[in-house]
Amino acid sequence: MSAPAAPPEVAPGYRPLRTLPLRVELARQLRRRRTLVMGAVLALLPFVLLLAFAVGGEPGGRNGRVSLMDTATASGPNFAATCLFVSAGFLLVIPVALFCGDTVASEAGWSSLRYLLAAPVPRARLLVSKLTVALGLSLAAIVLLPLLALVVGSLAYGWGPLEIPTGGALPAGTALQRLMIVTGYVFASQLVTAGLAFWLSTRTDAPLGAVGGAVGLTILGNVLDAVTALGDWRDFLPAHWQFAWADALQPQPEWGGMIQGTALSVTYAVVLLALAFRGFRGKDVVS
Repeated sequence: MSAPAAPPEVAPGYRPLRTLPLRVELARQLRRRRTLVMGAVLALLPFVLLLAFAVGGEPGGRNGRVSLMDTATASGPNFAATCLFVSAGFLLVIPVALFCGDTVASEAGWSSLRYLLAAPVPRARLLVSKLTVALGLSLAAIVLLPLLALVVGSLAYGWGPLEIPTGGALPAGTALQRLMIVTGYVFASQLVTAGLAFWLSTRTDAPLGAVGGAVGLTILGNVLDAVTALGDWRDFLPAHWQFAWADALQPQPEWGGMIQGTALSVTYAVVLLALAFRGFRGKDVVS
C-alpha cells in the first residue's frame, strides 16, 4: 500500500481568509479616478436639475401624463423623489456596472491578477473581497444621489410633505421613511446588473467590455419591456419592475410589484454570481 500523500506545506502565519482584506481593497478602489469621477457626476445631478428648473420655470409632465416631475419643486422630499425618477432607469445603472464590471477585469488588464493569485490569494477570497467592495460602492452611489438631492431640495424649496401628483400628500417624516424604502428597492433592482457586470468581469480582460456589456444588456431589457406584444413575458424582465417603487409613494402603499421585482432581480443575480465563481475557479489566468 502506498503511503498517503503529505499535506502541502503552508507558510507560517498564512491565513487564506486574511488575504486581500476588505479595507485594503476598498482603499484601492476609492483612490481610483473612475470612482471619484462617478461620485462627482452623481453629486452634480441635483444641482443640474435645480438649475434647469430655475431657468426653465415650473416643471411639467410629458405628453400630458401625470408624473413625479409635476411636483418636483413642491418640497425637498419631492425633489429627491424626482431625482430618483429621472436617474433610476439609466444613470444609476452606470456606477453599478462600472464598479462591478471593472473590478476583476481591470486587474487582468493591468496584468496584476496573476500576481494577486500568486500572493497567494485564494480565488474565492479574491472574488468575495472584490464583489463586497463593488456592491458597497454601488450602494453608496445609489444612496448619495437622493441624500444630496434631499438636502439641496430642502434648501431650495423648503422642508415639507411629499405631494403626490395624483392627489394627496405624505407627511415629511413618513415621506423620509418611504424614500429610504425606495432607495433600498432601487439598489435591489440593480443587483441583476451587478451580477451581470461581475460575471462579465471574470470572463474578459477588457474592463470596457464588461461594463459596456452590462449596460448594453440592461438597455436591451428596457427596450424589450417597451414591446407590449410580448405580453406577460415582460414580467420576467427586471426592467419591467424598475419603477415599481412609485407604489410606495402613495397614501396606501402597494408592495406587490416591489416584492416581485426584488425576487426577480435577486434570482438573476444569484445565478450570474454563481456562474462567475464557478467559471473563475477553473479559469486559466495568464494576465
